[in-house]
Amino acid sequence: MTLKTLSKSALVALGLSAACLAPISAQAEKKTDFKVCWSIYVGWMPWGYIQESGIMDLHAKKYGITVEIVQINDYVESINQYTAGEYDGCSMTNMDALSIPSAGGIDTTALIIGDFSNGNDGIVLKGKDALADIKGQSVNLVELSVSHYLLARALDTVDLKEADLTVVNTSDADMVAAYTTPDVTSVVTWNPLLSEIEAFPDSHKVFDSSEIPGEIIDIMMVNTETLADNPEFGKALVAAWYDAMTLMAKETGDEAPARSAMAEASGTDLAGYNAQLATTQMFYDPADAVAFAKDEKLIDTMKFVAQFLFDHGILGDGADSPDAVGMAFPGGKTLGDTDNIKLRFDPTYMQMAVDGAL
Repeated sequence: MTLKTLSKSALVALGLSAACLAPISAQAEKKTDFKVCWSIYVGWMPWGYIQESGIMDLHAKKYGITVEIVQINDYVESINQYTAGEYDGCSMTNMDALSIPSAGGIDTTALIIGDFSNGNDGIVLKGKDALADIKGQSVNLVELSVSHYLLARALDTVDLKEADLTVVNTSDADMVAAYTTPDVTSVVTWNPLLSEIEAFPDSHKVFDSSEIPGEIIDIMMVNTETLADNPEFGKALVAAWYDAMTLMAKETGDEAPARSAMAEASGTDLAGYNAQLATTQMFYDPADAVAFAKDEKLIDTMKFVAQFLFDHGILGDGADSPDAVGMAFPGGKTLGDTDNIKLRFDPTYMQMAVDGAL
């Protein structure tokens, strides 16, 4: 399965509304067996390696538990299954965590902030080289995805609104083929599709996620009650993750067994995978992830995200403002309805990795 065939978006437009997902949390109780799921994306490939290499088993055994890491080919389905209580954790973006499990009533914690897109998502125009030229065009993208969010943030920088253009919902699998047709002159997508499209003649990338750094975040989210009742689960996952991060950070040149395994699993080669990593701000050092979680800019980012979701009607049925779903941040800071906290950015376990306490 290649990255080209998989979506990093929450396709609420296809009827998978957070509001119609049953708010069934994973059972909050002391237990020994856990499951987390992930889907193919550059920043989540370490999860497959952690499972296949035995790193997960090593740390789980230390804490007297078992943790199964399961790849699910359909990204949205992985989040749906987590939301339904089939998994104790799932890799997803900050936006999709808020719009699906949290808006669906599942109290969810950002256990590991793994990376943010730093150029992996972008806008390409055909025959035009300025973002303002997008006005009046039809823009092909995966509707209600992080691409849609990126477009909204980009338009803010040139005093345009979505009403100034037409969004055309296009699956990621069809994006390149659509761009080769004369009628398609503007697309928003992510790598490796972005690089492929940008390589076509007279194509110009006019905006990318490096211009809104830290806003499209890739995270291992876990059920808050499960984590509270089973701290060993959090410790084992975090310890295993940073073992993989240590290996990746050390690997350079052609001698990169961990990265090579991840590349192969994602359907590319080492060079291709490294190219994707180059536009992904990985937090190899847990101290950097902790600092990111504590930065007040994260609160501002989630304000943008909540507003986008509310404006597009995907913050849950009955949401009367962007504050409908409450969020908690380090230092006791909150955003939104404090009586409905359903998304938590808690660096406690990442801090344990910093302190050597795992």
